[in-house]
Amino acid sequence: MDCKHFGSCGSCKYDNYEEQFQLKKEKINIEFKNFFNEEIETFTSPKLHFRSRGEFRIFHNDSEISYAMFNENKKLVLINECKIVTKSISELMPKILNELQKNEILNFKLFGIEFLNSVDDMLVTLIYHRKLEDDWIELAKELELKFNINIIGRSKKQKIILSKDFINSELNLGKTFKYKFYEGGFTQPNSYINKSMIEWVLSSINSNRDLLELYCGAGNFTLPLSTKFNRVLATEISKTSIKSALENVKLNSINNIDFIRLSAEEFVEAINGVREFNRLKEKNIDLNSYNFSTIFLDPPRAGLNYTTRDLAKNYENIIYISCNPITLKRDLTELLKTHSIQKFAMFDQFPYTNHIESGIILKINNL
Repeated sequence: MDCKHFGSCGSCKYDNYEEQFQLKKEKINIEFKNFFNEEIETFTSPKLHFRSRGEFRIFHNDSEISYAMFNENKKLVLINECKIVTKSISELMPKILNELQKNEILNFKLFGIEFLNSVDDMLVTLIYHRKLEDDWIELAKELELKFNINIIGRSKKQKIILSKDFINSELNLGKTFKYKFYEGGFTQPNSYINKSMIEWVLSSINSNRDLLELYCGAGNFTLPLSTKFNRVLATEISKTSIKSALENVKLNSINNIDFIRLSAEEFVEAINGVREFNRLKEKNIDLNSYNFSTIFLDPPRAGLNYTTRDLAKNYENIIYISCNPITLKRDLTELLKTHSIQKFAMFDQFPYTNHIESGIILKINNL
């Protein structure tokens, strides 16, 4: 990767892409050899400028400010470049730091900077350890105009939106899907691998029935998947992500998706008749009216809890996207009591790290 901060910055564990990819490939094959004895498909990432999110600390040394990252010992290391973020973020980083450096009102007690980028949009969040006043707003607006970006100011119990607090994004899968991603909501960090994952899932399924999706986020998978099913019911606990999802379905004029703010655990209670939820009643959603054939799961690193695993066993097809091989292995131990793996893929979502993203398609036995 030829990064001068490699070895001091703790973000990247490896500096050779091919070597780290081969290590991941070997690890995933060894870990799951007793679960799947066929070839595991693999999808590589671009070697540089693949990450559309960047979060950096700001280090103050007298009158100087610098970007900083934590190393493996949890100590701050000063950096002045990052080669894994998108080119747009990489090019903006020194320019905006230089402008912040010039003005004490903008840099006083500045604690961190977060970047969120799409092809045509850039959102920059400046995080402070002080209350932001009108003088900060005027100067931050000038910074917005200078770089044609959108800036948010954050401090304790304060969020100042100068223009907007989201980015617009598009995903071309033959058909173009439009997305609005809000600051603070989850977005896939590697847009190249994200597209590979969605294309892989779409090529792996064929159904004329209904889809249940848990942990749907802002509808990243949901919108393309809606083209494969009669109806889709998608749930998510994050208010920010559900806000995005509801706007995204309107942006794309899709009328066969219902998004509901429920956790996976709450949905299990709802479909099993343990509890009634006003959020379902308010949208006139009758769970019994669906003819689900497939469940789509994209949980956090903790994986599935036992109630969600038990629910998944009831569906003919399970699509499982995992960011943690350890919890995936645990969950598959249970799911393979009723299902068999049809397809298995590894996606290099997080190059130069030990993190592995996987995709599994399972089909119920004896059908």
